[in-house]
Amino acid sequence: MPERAYGEAQGGLQWWRAAIPLALLVGIGWIVPRPATITAEGWRLLAIFAAAVAGLLLQPLPGGAVVLVAVTLSTLWGGLTLEQALSGYANESVWLVMAAFFVSRALIKTGLARRIALGFVRWFGRTSLGVCYALSLSDMVLASIIPSNAARSGGVILPIVRSVAELYGSQPGATAGLLGSFLMTAVYQSICVTAAMYMTGQASNPMAAQIATESFGYRVDWVSWFLAGIVPGLCSLVLVPIVVYRIRPPEIRRTPEAAAFASRELEAMGPIRRREWLVLAVFLGVCGAWMTTRWHHMDITVTALLGACALLVSGVLSWEDVKNERAAWDIFIWYGGLLMLGKALNAAGVTTAFAKAVGSAFGGAGWVTLLAIALPVYFYAHYAYASITAHILAMYSPFLAVLAAQGAPLGLVVYAFACFTNLAAGLTHYGTTPAPMYFAHGYASLGHWWKVGAIVSLVNLAVWSTVGFWWWKLLGIW
Repeated sequence: MPERAYGEAQGGLQWWRAAIPLALLVGIGWIVPRPATITAEGWRLLAIFAAAVAGLLLQPLPGGAVVLVAVTLSTLWGGLTLEQALSGYANESVWLVMAAFFVSRALIKTGLARRIALGFVRWFGRTSLGVCYALSLSDMVLASIIPSNAARSGGVILPIVRSVAELYGSQPGATAGLLGSFLMTAVYQSICVTAAMYMTGQASNPMAAQIATESFGYRVDWVSWFLAGIVPGLCSLVLVPIVVYRIRPPEIRRTPEAAAFASRELEAMGPIRRREWLVLAVFLGVCGAWMTTRWHHMDITVTALLGACALLVSGVLSWEDVKNERAAWDIFIWYGGLLMLGKALNAAGVTTAFAKAVGSAFGGAGWVTLLAIALPVYFYAHYAYASITAHILAMYSPFLAVLAAQGAPLGLVVYAFACFTNLAAGLTHYGTTPAPMYFAHGYASLGHWWKVGAIVSLVNLAVWSTVGFWWWKLLGIW
């Protein structure tokens, strides 16, 4: 989730950004008539939740602070006890994300993540298209355990993209079209695909899994998401760079110097050190434990925490590293609070009432027709979002409720809307945290970035609603 930190930078609440959240809080809580099927407490919780989502979009305060205010209001005005309001911070999904962040910190700190990316470039980077595939595959591997798309894509992949472009004299401006424009846009579109392929693809995917499990009774775990995402994800990863390549081909097609650069960088790094071997062992051990959960029945959060503890005991990570992992602790605050609010709304019957209202509006339309309408509406609504998290919070649960009420297979809609939220982040230059990081380098104009996003969106929609739906049918998801 993008952290603009406007309030933090200015030293307090930005009142003009707070106007809409406050209006929603007051308007829903006191002015809009409450349906008879929803309790007064549930209606006030809806007002708090709507204001929190608007606050995450506009950020009158940093996101974590917005959610902390909402959690506090839920005890004062939403009818929750303090224990209920804070229950989200004991949720296993919250601690799964935290543990994965700590493991990912070790991957980046030791240089192993960069070594993996450079290795792919050395093997496949002899053409401009090959460089894109190499970096996309690197991100795909790292996404299996690094839940921060900003950390892995912005911190590991992006510097290599820029370095390869500059090797060939491709700078922002007149020479961008030599190589940099293609790499920046194509790699960014690819990391949106990898975010959709894993439950750890980005920080709010576990939230979607938790909503599906707790609110709709459909269990989603790391293995099931991995199996669901691997086939359509690989198809998109093959097609998307080719599509971007066709939209505006780079002037430099062959890039042997990129592979040579990767080789030089790897030589400079030297052989894999003991600390990297330890991180690699933990990385493979945690991923392996996640893949075999259905055999040994150990919760994936426990295995992730064991991995983090192993890194602490071995000295690869220090406690200072854990304390300084600001993104993880920020996510802990907003993620735990929002999980609690979503669960409380569902318990109050708000999502059920919404589903019934929308379902009655569509009359006799079957779930197939409704899904065909809902998916593109949900997907292109991301033009209004600068955060995958805010999109999931605002629309995921209500859309699932509507489709489920119309008889749609739960597995189909759970994965479709969860994965499509990530894919939709490719539409704009602000769709998710890494988007402004890539766009800010200045290799692509705004018009070109949005054109690529629009065309690639059609490719992803086509792939995931055909190959994806077929694959999910084969898996028995629906």
